[in-house]
Amino acid sequence: MSTIRVRLLVVLVFLSGFLAVAGSPSATAVTPPGATAAIVPDSLWFDGTALTVSDGRFTDGFGREVVLRGYNVSGEAKLAENGGLPFASVADARKSATALRALGGGNSVRFLLSWARAEPVRGQVDTGYPAAVAAQMRAFLDAGIRVYPDFHQDLYSRHLFGAGSWYTGDGAPGWAVQAGSYPQESCGICFFWGQNITQNKAVQQAQYDFWHNTYGLQDAFLAMAQQTMTQLRQHLTAEEFAGVAGVDPYNEPYAGTYDPGRTSRIWERDLLGPFYVRFRARMDTAGWQDKPAFVEPNLFWNANIGSQKQEGGLLDAGPLGPRYVFNTHFYDQKAISGILMWGKASDGRYAGDFGAVRDRASAARTAAVVSEFGHPLSGTVADKAPTVLKAMYQALDSRVPGASWWSDPKDSGAVLSGTQWQWDLYNGRHHELMNGNPDKVRTFGDAWNDEDLSAVRLDSNGTVTLRQDARLLDRLYPSATAGTTVAFTYEDRSRDGSTTLTWNPVPSSLPGVRQLVGCGQYGLLVWRSDGGPAPTELHLPASFPTASTTVVSDLGTAYAPPSYTPTTPIAVAPEPGGTGSRRLLLTDPDSGVLHYALVTNGATAPSPALLAAARTELSEWAAARL
Repeated sequence: MSTIRVRLLVVLVFLSGFLAVAGSPSATAVTPPGATAAIVPDSLWFDGTALTVSDGRFTDGFGREVVLRGYNVSGEAKLAENGGLPFASVADARKSATALRALGGGNSVRFLLSWARAEPVRGQVDTGYPAAVAAQMRAFLDAGIRVYPDFHQDLYSRHLFGAGSWYTGDGAPGWAVQAGSYPQESCGICFFWGQNITQNKAVQQAQYDFWHNTYGLQDAFLAMAQQTMTQLRQHLTAEEFAGVAGVDPYNEPYAGTYDPGRTSRIWERDLLGPFYVRFRARMDTAGWQDKPAFVEPNLFWNANIGSQKQEGGLLDAGPLGPRYVFNTHFYDQKAISGILMWGKASDGRYAGDFGAVRDRASAARTAAVVSEFGHPLSGTVADKAPTVLKAMYQALDSRVPGASWWSDPKDSGAVLSGTQWQWDLYNGRHHELMNGNPDKVRTFGDAWNDEDLSAVRLDSNGTVTLRQDARLLDRLYPSATAGTTVAFTYEDRSRDGSTTLTWNPVPSSLPGVRQLVGCGQYGLLVWRSDGGPAPTELHLPASFPTASTTVVSDLGTAYAPPSYTPTTPIAVAPEPGGTGSRRLLLTDPDSGVLHYALVTNGATAPSPALLAAARTELSEWAAARL
């Protein structure tokens, strides 16, 4: 039986203001919202609840603040070689899910879907496609990984491009292209495939037709989406469906061309916003009424090249509220261009960009997710990847650069959810006939428009292997906080070649903490408790073996923390799914109290005196700075 089916929840009683969690079949159980009562091992009692949005944050069934971290699975769905599915088989999906949890530290995935595969004939959803998708999604759900499907498109459709084209697309089926009278596709002088979005008249006109519902294209898409979502729900058990976080209605929306007098912001107001309202209604009809829609603004809302950046960000949508999530992408186009950014990224480079995401979500009164971010891993700009990705993860963790984090932690902001592009087992092993052309077989990289961004590949033995520094990808992060996060930072000490990147050193004013951390990795979480029944948990990277992990907190100190019990304030437990990944559990029974926890792998058998000194320093620092 899959772990997610038994990960169903137990046992809470309150006695004299203290939490008591029962671990035996004879215990009395109180079931929290979104959970089903069952007797399970103590180390799993707080898993299995559905995700919702409350007070501008993701929350689980215990009211804990949840952070989603993971990857896009996978660009293979853009290709024809496996029928628009992310994997060639369910076995490959399971291999990918296990590795994503154990090597990549992910607790969530954005799972690509194909309109072309779902509806190859107009008005006829291929029932086999949702069934195959559900079977591959189940591999991730069984590994304790939350999933949010994404109806993906790039350049509108592959069917806009001929066998001899330089580029290709994905998304709309052939019949949707045949309905229009589009010009011969041409990008002119294009160095990057994305230039087709604004330079290829065929792509522009097709996008325009979709947003104006020409030929009933939008109606057809919405009907397809409703049927696909209905069937996905029917193919999953209730417990599995609880692990589905929501759905992304449309990848990277763009107007194509603007009507006279219509700007990006007006287009969002008049066309994109109403589309999301219509999609939301289809979700409700399909039985997804309790899950949010992960809605994206205009593709170029937060582009970091001035000529591309456009006003928007769903400014005129009003408060989105808990039925929607503000969902955006971020790529450093200057770094990718190779000519607009000299040198490499550095501390705080994206603090402003990701701060804008936080601010926009806050104004919309909902949670935020950066559902795509990344950088090429081969080619002339690949040397920038280690610093660009570190700076992006840094900005997800905190809106404050490392150089000023210790002095200004109160400005750290919410920890952002994000899914890196991408996680593709078949990187470098594809056999894709580009646009169906047997003379253009693509095997290199991601096999799509010369991209190469996958964090993983299979080695010669078929073993999943990381292509990026494990210290960068497998990160310490607060996956569930029992209360509200006040500040968080993580110094991963990832590498750029032979150089270890340290952007947030412990200041000399905290000598005990500095000695404890040494040259190791460390993270520091500050949160305010809410009296909830479940503990705070942080994902423990593989580089933090239990036997050499040190925790210094106002809750106590621990070197080599013990296994979880309900009465142990600092403890370690397995993460769900049986992948070998672990989490740190911090239990506090109070409400409204400021707590902190430093987690490091730097010290070897630290003395009680050093632990006490570090605890005193951190307590004084928190009192002065927060």
